[in-house]
Amino acid sequence: MEKDLIINASPTQVEIALLEDGKLVELHNQKTNNNFSVGDIFLGSIRRLMPGLNAAFVDIGHKKDAFLHYTDLGPKLNSLLKFTQDAISGKQQTHLLDNFAIQPEIVKTGKIDQVLQKRQPVLIQILKEPISTKGPRLSCELTIPGRYLVLTPFNNVVAVSKKIANAEERKRLQLLVESIRPKNFGVIVRTAAEGKKVADLHEELLLMVQKWESIFQQLNKAKPPVKLLSELDKTSSILRDILNDSFSKIVVNDRNLYQNIKSYLTAIAPEQIKIVSLHKPQKPIFDVYGVSKQIKSAFGKTATMASGAYLVIESTEAMHVIDVNSGHKMGSKNQEDAVLKVNMEAAEEIARQLRLRDIGGIIIIDFIDMKNNEHRKVLIQQMKDFMKKDRAQHTILPLSKFGLMQITRQRVRPEVRINTAEVCPTCEGSGKINPTVLLTDEIERDLVYILQSRPKSKIKISVHPFVEAYLKKGLPNQQHKWWLKHQKWITIKPVSDLPVNKYTFYDENDDEIRLN
Repeated sequence: MEKDLIINASPTQVEIALLEDGKLVELHNQKTNNNFSVGDIFLGSIRRLMPGLNAAFVDIGHKKDAFLHYTDLGPKLNSLLKFTQDAISGKQQTHLLDNFAIQPEIVKTGKIDQVLQKRQPVLIQILKEPISTKGPRLSCELTIPGRYLVLTPFNNVVAVSKKIANAEERKRLQLLVESIRPKNFGVIVRTAAEGKKVADLHEELLLMVQKWESIFQQLNKAKPPVKLLSELDKTSSILRDILNDSFSKIVVNDRNLYQNIKSYLTAIAPEQIKIVSLHKPQKPIFDVYGVSKQIKSAFGKTATMASGAYLVIESTEAMHVIDVNSGHKMGSKNQEDAVLKVNMEAAEEIARQLRLRDIGGIIIIDFIDMKNNEHRKVLIQQMKDFMKKDRAQHTILPLSKFGLMQITRQRVRPEVRINTAEVCPTCEGSGKINPTVLLTDEIERDLVYILQSRPKSKIKISVHPFVEAYLKKGLPNQQHKWWLKHQKWITIKPVSDLPVNKYTFYDENDDEIRLN
């Protein structure tokens, strides 16, 4: 399977599209002013204790207090609190934990007011970004992730990913990491570590320990709330988590981001640098790679599949409901096989939609009813196989007697919602438009004005592809006529997002020329 990462950068945000065999499966958006990302580590202060919820609200500098539940404290909370207090006061002299006395674990069934106090400083990590009216959700079980390993302070356990199936390789990695890990630091071995040499793992482990040292140094005399460790930007974190040999290309339209990605890959996977390329801005990058079109077709209440079957996706506060409809093209010769085929196609599309929209929580799927038990088993197994590519934790339950499938999927950030409905591109909702026959006259009039005010500029014009085809039709076409009349070659650029009767002029620096 080929994987392509298409990155569209603008001054205010970075949009990242992951394509698998040309099909859009993940869409990420990072605004440049986003101050809270999953994985960030803060020194917070306990604002309120809520014994009824068995939780605390923590001040980390967000407009809404962050939520910390007792179950997210972790058994090593006492060690974390002691280290934090000693590091702030200067009692703890080193970031290493060789001589640190690990404290007794807290009980799983304890109460929040037995282990935390109001205004107490606490080291926490963002578990979920702010969603809707809720503040961030926090955890005290700190993890410092790398590409191959994850470092867990105040722990002595080495855990190897269950996705590494080879028993000998699992044992090799277990012994290898056990021999290089610092005392009182646990390590989780990720799937990407399979087959890696000790030098690669040791180098990454040292980098993660350096990050822990940075946290320790910032703790000295620190006053909450303060951010101590920032998770990688969205682009780098995605590369760290999913980059593998099946990636065929990474394309980015911003030179600075292009250089940053190359530098990052030099550090983690130098053999992959050759797949990174800089997009030249003749056309929008998402248009060139078909991302814009797939976004338009994939988001919305209805998602149509190749067979003509379609999904209806509805969301409520409590859950998401997906209804599978066969459409009008389902054959009738063997009804049971036809139903299975539609359900299988729907299962694959649902797995894609869950990743693409980042839908979390409870999902109920109403498949077309199947009476054949073997077909029901096949559908369940196929759904599990389709969901294997999903990095979010999820659980799939068998079909109920009513033919409903229940899925729970981890939710760590807000669902991706894109409104694909468009205002009428010609009348803009008014019901009236200027005569389209006059469009070329309007373009000509504005062009003359620009050439008079900017006689030395190289002019480009963006128009809808239909208008571009009209302007370039035949010989001599309108573009040639402009050349003969003005002695200037006017570049015509098709942009599918533009309404048919709209156009935009640009100068040689790709800056828009505003006429009003």
